[in-house]
Amino acid sequence: MRIERHFLRKEAIAGFVPSLTLYLLDKVENGPLRPMVIIFPGGAYINKAENWEGERVAIEYNRAGFNAAVVDYSVSPIHHPQPLLDAMAAIRYVRENAISFGSDPNKTIVLGFSAGGHLAASLSTLWHKYGDGDRIYRPDGAILSYPVITTGEFAHKESIVNLTGKKDEDSGEWRELSLENQVDGNTPPTFLWHTLNDTIVPVENTLLYVSALRRHKIPFELHIFPEGDHGLSLCTEELLRTRSIFPRKYNWVELSVDWITQLFKL
Repeated sequence: MRIERHFLRKEAIAGFVPSLTLYLLDKVENGPLRPMVIIFPGGAYINKAENWEGERVAIEYNRAGFNAAVVDYSVSPIHHPQPLLDAMAAIRYVRENAISFGSDPNKTIVLGFSAGGHLAASLSTLWHKYGDGDRIYRPDGAILSYPVITTGEFAHKESIVNLTGKKDEDSGEWRELSLENQVDGNTPPTFLWHTLNDTIVPVENTLLYVSALRRHKIPFELHIFPEGDHGLSLCTEELLRTRSIFPRKYNWVELSVDWITQLFKL
């Protein structure tokens, strides 16, 4: 495996330049090109939990035989649409260089946690609006982990305020970024998981998105686990925050790998 960091823009905005850290498996001579999983850590659009929802997750997908990448995207005080533009730059970069990475450009998955889930879902639903309809920006699939979705009744308002820079819930930005209302026939197949007891980002965020996917006949797979609060990442016992709280194994990564395998007929 090799690890590479690539910047997604030459010039800084508010002192920040977004980047992409790649976790690439060795190429297999005459072997198939690998799927790529692009990861957006959470952090309420003001931080990024890279140590919690970044490299550790990338390595798990490496173990499954996939390439992976973690995106360091813009957060507050930089506001919408820049995080989405960073995500678009990341998927474009991965696809344009896919062959050199040993990846299949037509097997590109985005994965987001919490606010990073909102970003992955934004890319899934707003790619054509902000990318002038260029399908290079459309993910082939999305994995949403306890995602922020709605700006309505069940909103994680801190994330939306940080993203928009506005507290006006009637603003155009708040309405646009309530992503259950942006799903359409161009939204990619989606794997989602959440916990019923999430007190930070209520499970209704995921349920609203799933209802929209269902209305538009977009394939999805949904897992609602009964225990555990927000920010569970890999749900593994060796990580302090999730130790000894699960009555059984919450194997969402394994389930998502099976989903990707079926999606791409690997």
